[in-house]
Amino acid sequence: MRWEGRRQSENVEDRRGMRVSRGSLVGGGLGTIALALLIIFMGGDPTAVLQSVDNAPVQTSDEPYVESPSEAEWRQQGQVVLAETEDAWNAVFKDLGGEYREPTLVWYSGAVESGCGFAEAAVGPFYCPADEKLYIDLGFFNQLDGQLADDRDFARAYVIAHEVGHHVQNLRGISTRAHELQQRVDEVEANQLSVRLELQADCYAGLWARRADKYAGILEPDDIGEAMTAASAVGDDRLQRSAGRTVMPDSFTHGTSEQRRRWFQRGFETGSLEACDTFKAADL
Repeated sequence: MRWEGRRQSENVEDRRGMRVSRGSLVGGGLGTIALALLIIFMGGDPTAVLQSVDNAPVQTSDEPYVESPSEAEWRQQGQVVLAETEDAWNAVFKDLGGEYREPTLVWYSGAVESGCGFAEAAVGPFYCPADEKLYIDLGFFNQLDGQLADDRDFARAYVIAHEVGHHVQNLRGISTRAHELQQRVDEVEANQLSVRLELQADCYAGLWARRADKYAGILEPDDIGEAMTAASAVGDDRLQRSAGRTVMPDSFTHGTSEQRRRWFQRGFETGSLEACDTFKAADL
């Protein structure tokens, strides 16, 4: 990915020097529980959040934080990617006759207090619609490189673009409508709605990649392959097999490796919002 020397977004908060202790938020843990429900809704594992609930209030303190050379590179690249998503989605929303509200990217280390509640790094990157912010512990990228057995910069770009995709869903009212529908159906159907949300966010990430390459020329020959490898790595079927579990399609909340790869590719090949409408797709 050709990211060096490009504009870095200013919509960034660096909280890595802020230490947040385990505990519930003011209000008897309602914030933490809200985040757990949100993570379930967005297709994640709420275990790390629910385990953090206790009777103590959240405690924060500021400590010096010294980033490693790798973290410095990942941070700068991430802020370039965020800037590129801003350019792309501002243009898309303008074409639709609307206005794009740019989200904020929060870097944190270990644990964080978001507008949706308290979360630890174990939940992975997430988007909080309550404050319209993306939350990423840079340590996740270290895990991602280990999982992919290589330093793949566009895989990291895919992660950020996917979370921005959830922001786009929030702005367009898609996630709200899906959440309301989930309250009226059984668990299997609710899981399917979650899958459709996740695959659409993958498709939006592909749509962004197409526009970023067309207008900014940031892609290198292997970048799309890196993104699809990353998407495949977080497929529900692959994760269940890696955990030594039986693959149970009814429990899927993100989609299979093949689906995630295919919907990212669809967004990249079409560059179309309509083509990313997973809720109208008969076959995912």
